[in-house]
Amino acid sequence: MSKTPGRLSTRQASPDPPGPYDRILGRPLGPLAELAGLRNTHPMVDSVVDEIDGRQIRIGDHWLADFASCNYLGFDVNPEIIAAVPEYLAKWGTHPSWSRMIAYPRPFAEIEEELAALLGTEDSLTIPTITHIHISAIPVLAGEGSVFLDRRAHRTVYDGAAMAQARGATLQQFDAENPGQLADLLRTCPHYPRLVCIDGVNSMTGNAPPLAELLTVTRANDAILYVDDAHGFGVLGERSADELSPYGLHGNAIVRHVGETYDGLILVGGFSKAYSSLLAFIACPTTVKNHLKVTAAPYTFSGPSPVASLATVQAGFRLNAARGDSIRADLHRKTARVLDGLAQLGLRTLNRSGTPIIEVPIGTPEDTDAIGIHLFNRGIYVTMAPYPVVPRADVGVRIQVTAANTDEEIAHLLTVLAEIAAMFPGPQVAPSVPASRCAPAAQSPIG
Repeated sequence: MSKTPGRLSTRQASPDPPGPYDRILGRPLGPLAELAGLRNTHPMVDSVVDEIDGRQIRIGDHWLADFASCNYLGFDVNPEIIAAVPEYLAKWGTHPSWSRMIAYPRPFAEIEEELAALLGTEDSLTIPTITHIHISAIPVLAGEGSVFLDRRAHRTVYDGAAMAQARGATLQQFDAENPGQLADLLRTCPHYPRLVCIDGVNSMTGNAPPLAELLTVTRANDAILYVDDAHGFGVLGERSADELSPYGLHGNAIVRHVGETYDGLILVGGFSKAYSSLLAFIACPTTVKNHLKVTAAPYTFSGPSPVASLATVQAGFRLNAARGDSIRADLHRKTARVLDGLAQLGLRTLNRSGTPIIEVPIGTPEDTDAIGIHLFNRGIYVTMAPYPVVPRADVGVRIQVTAANTDEEIAHLLTVLAEIAAMFPGPQVAPSVPASRCAPAAQSPIG
């Protein structure tokens, strides 16, 4: 029987059935719930920057020293590099909207040739982002074989491995600090191809795995070592008696830094950090490059990087050749000052390498909001490191030092960190290793 129009029912009205968005948004976030909470409440998460002045940023009416930038060499604010853009735009327009498989401006080919020479690899292929590379290249390289994934690898490497698994590959995790564990897994694996995926310089700890030992294992077991060195390229380079800092020369990445070759190794990196440009690369043999051109969707079907990024990459090559080593030496000095300051404050960091990624575990997960708000109010902007971005025992902040940060900004950072240490005393732990104890030039600083 139908209800009389306009007449109130004595029954309680039923809630509206969930809509399609409610079914998505209503699902439990699990370990991501804490990160979602910070996004809703915290001034240093998902912030809109209204203005920049060097490494000073303005958010609303608040000016802060930026220690969250990954533009390690300061190329993003370098006048020489900025000045290179207009000529490229006049010649090539703003963006070539062909996919690379259809056609591409000559600077792409020039960049790939110069990059291969810098890295000391046979060839390279450029694609807009490292995320694009992982989600397209890892499934192609693994096929229906096996992927071995370092537990501390970057989330985007995990995404690529998950896609490979969905397409038929097996997936196993291992600890990259334990080459023997990897050897055991490879010896008992019946599947080929075998792809071992690791980070180079880790994006949170600033450290790198024992690359040479892992290569010994993969080469002995017919596996390819796939290395994401997003944070090492441009900062670390080959070692030499005449180097200006323990970072080495040329910024040609972790493989050259530890004196290894590209035999059985594929290196992935990007220009979006040290070179401050929207472009990424995979360094590999030419045969693999040509295979990826027809099998990696971002190359075949997607638009390429904008022309301004081609300009800043090529200008970055020129500046790197002319003054890159002195810029890296200054970056090393500034990073050492932060690490020494942390040691003097009794604050620990996971960084044992001296690279400019400095995670500082401090407080408890419940303190994360208050720590970040104090930093923000005192004019310091950092990357928050909540759970599950890091394990609960390591929650705190991540500091990135760049060559564009001033000594005055570093002094203020250390002052504010001293305040934080007094406000949120943690358990008695070993302090940071002073940067003055980093390895000398004859050795690699990577632990």
